[in-house]
Amino acid sequence: MASYFRQVPDFHYVNRTQDAQSIDDYQTVKNLFKRGKLREDIFGNLQFFTKYKVIGNERPDNVAFKIYGDETLDWVVLLSNNILNVQTEWPLTQNGFDTYLLDKYGTYQNINATHHYETLEVKNANGITIIPEGTIVSSNFSTSYFDSTLNRKVTVKNITREVTNYQYEQKIEDDKRNIFILKPTYLNVVLTDMDTLMPYKKGAAQYVSSTLKKGDNIRLYT
Repeated sequence: MASYFRQVPDFHYVNRTQDAQSIDDYQTVKNLFKRGKLREDIFGNLQFFTKYKVIGNERPDNVAFKIYGDETLDWVVLLSNNILNVQTEWPLTQNGFDTYLLDKYGTYQNINATHHYETLEVKNANGITIIPEGTIVSSNFSTSYFDSTLNRKVTVKNITREVTNYQYEQKIEDDKRNIFILKPTYLNVVLTDMDTLMPYKKGAAQYVSSTLKKGDNIRLYT
């Protein structure tokens, strides 16, 4: 099956590089503004997808091969999760993560320094949650509430935990690992949609063919 960029149509763009031979010299580039997407009735319906957790240093092409048997369908994995920038929206490799931490925090000491404090879960005598887990608070946060079962006011302290910079960044990476995968049953629907979406329509501005448009050259008119 064709890779995503093989399906993206071309655009004849005025050559502005130093090796341009003349003012009407063009170069062919991929029209990245012609971006594929999953249609709304599929993208917004969870029955078309299954949950998946990215393992270790898996890349989108690794996941595509595992699910669809074709690594060139990595773009389906990305579109299913509306990922535009793989560098920032896909989980980093372990080496990449370590490098990112050092670049951001400078030293291992800073990496393990406190980022913030957050609450532990607090429940009353009936098991009803009074304070949810994970709310960002000050280190000395405490709370009081009236417990009807005990018929008295209850004050709770020491209900926070430290979250280091490392733990904070690790959670962000872990959250990136939880993605959705388009079920293979519906793959042909998406591929057919792409075949319809990507080609240029005859009669459109700058149309040359179904796979090529040519930009206007303002140099010829100035």
